[in-house]
Amino acid sequence: MDKRSLIKAMVAAPIVMGLNPASAQNKPFKIGLLTPMTGPFASTGKQMLAGVKLYMAQQGVNIAGRQVELIVKDDTGMPDVTKRLAQELVVNDKVDVLAGFGLTPLALATGPIATQSKTPMVNMLAATSSVIDASPYMVRVSMTLPQITVAVAEWASKNNIRKVVTLVSDYGPGIDAERTFVDRFLLNGGQVLESLRVPMRSPDFSPFLQKVRDLSPDAVFVFVPSGIGTQVMKQFNERGLARAGIRLIGTGDVVDDDILNSMGDATLGIVTSYPYSTDHPSALNKKFVAEFKKANQNMRPNAVAVFGYDGTRLIYEALKKTAGKGGGDALLAAMKGQIFESPRGQIYIDANTRDIVQSVYVRKVEKVNGELYNVEFQEQKDVRDPPRAR
Repeated sequence: MDKRSLIKAMVAAPIVMGLNPASAQNKPFKIGLLTPMTGPFASTGKQMLAGVKLYMAQQGVNIAGRQVELIVKDDTGMPDVTKRLAQELVVNDKVDVLAGFGLTPLALATGPIATQSKTPMVNMLAATSSVIDASPYMVRVSMTLPQITVAVAEWASKNNIRKVVTLVSDYGPGIDAERTFVDRFLLNGGQVLESLRVPMRSPDFSPFLQKVRDLSPDAVFVFVPSGIGTQVMKQFNERGLARAGIRLIGTGDVVDDDILNSMGDATLGIVTSYPYSTDHPSALNKKFVAEFKKANQNMRPNAVAVFGYDGTRLIYEALKKTAGKGGGDALLAAMKGQIFESPRGQIYIDANTRDIVQSVYVRKVEKVNGELYNVEFQEQKDVRDPPRAR
């Protein structure tokens, strides 16, 4: 190389080096959303994706100098599929964030991948208390079953319900809900006649509900995954439990807002506890519901839609805090400690536990202007996951 060429190369070198960080920052910021869009939990995926898309539509896709790209993968609700797709998103698509997780087993399958790749993992539903421990890169924006179950257990104890049978889906969140309800109800002097667990795959609630009727409790406490409540309610009615004077209480999943009207007047009076209702009276929620319906052919949002919406906000705000640079550890740090007003009320991501702190509402199904709603009548503020509140 002659002297003139060498000088040109030396001058050009720092310019090229200076462009590298900027060009890296100008790359699309990729969110990999893993959620069940087909199969028995497809309604969960539909709500979650609609919530994510609504926030992106409201805020745009150019954030802190980066274009946000959403990559959606249908994991069908199967952990082995979720694991494979998560690996592809990290290795092939080079996503900056993994998000979604409509069931606990799906989040558990992804945790090691997030940890190894140092990819922040925004949990938009999986509600087993311990699932947050699957990866130090996981942040939860949804709820835990212990967090939301205590309120309805307390309400039952104070409202002439003395004898209960618990009926839950047989996996992590169901077992969490069962344990939490039983512990609190017994502590308050109640009696649990039996605890029944229904298989997750191809569940038939009829024989279990018949057993509930035979035991003749004051109420049956129910937890099932989001979207399964219609089947429970149908078989509850067919087995004549209401006619036998047995009340149905539970967590809000059993009377999801999006399917409540289709379940009919048999749901009137059902009391549940949950972090969100479509009927939540805040101005922000009214705006959210109106815009969600407009964007989704008049479909009502349920809690999963709100979790998707809030999870997307968490990601956007973290990207802004890092001035568009992103990066696994920096993004994670920017997610911790966020506090903001959600359609469900004020929420907070605890910086130490990476878990959600929020209000939990006790609600009753009522008819409002000819439609069925979960009407909130009691609020517990700043509720943490009980195992982590000690």
